[in-house]
Amino acid sequence: MATDIHAKLAELGLTLPEAAAPVAAYVPAVETGGLLHISGQLPFQDGALMTGRLGEDRDLDYGVEAARRCALMLLAQAEKALGGLDRVSRVVKLGVFVNSAGSFTDQPKVANGASELMVAVFGEAGKHARSAVGVPVLPLGAVVEVDAILEAR
Repeated sequence: MATDIHAKLAELGLTLPEAAAPVAAYVPAVETGGLLHISGQLPFQDGALMTGRLGEDRDLDYGVEAARRCALMLLAQAEKALGGLDRVSRVVKLGVFVNSAGSFTDQPKVANGASELMVAVFGEAGKHARSAVGVPVLPLGAVVEVDAILEAR
């Protein structure tokens, strides 16, 4: 399945980034009880952190792309933690945090960037529960942060 997942990513024109190192006192992922809990991941584009606040200096499309890039980083972390994406049997839940102005109410649309990528990669097993929350600030000024719970075999 890992080969299939990498083939699917290539078909989508995507490659996994290098799994990012933690920026504080935590680990990127913890596997316990058949689940892989992945810490919040930030979006990078061409090696630079995607920053800003939706509804102020960034628009919806930027946020959707940022969420998609967070999802790619989640997959990179999963591959590193599990030794291969073939061990992922289900995407259980995504938590999506959107750096947004008080008047911005499209957090669910932003979160779709990550959700749709998971379904594109894993098919039915990529469908998951989710939260999409607007927040006034994120670490390092990031525009989006996404964490995940994956079922691991």
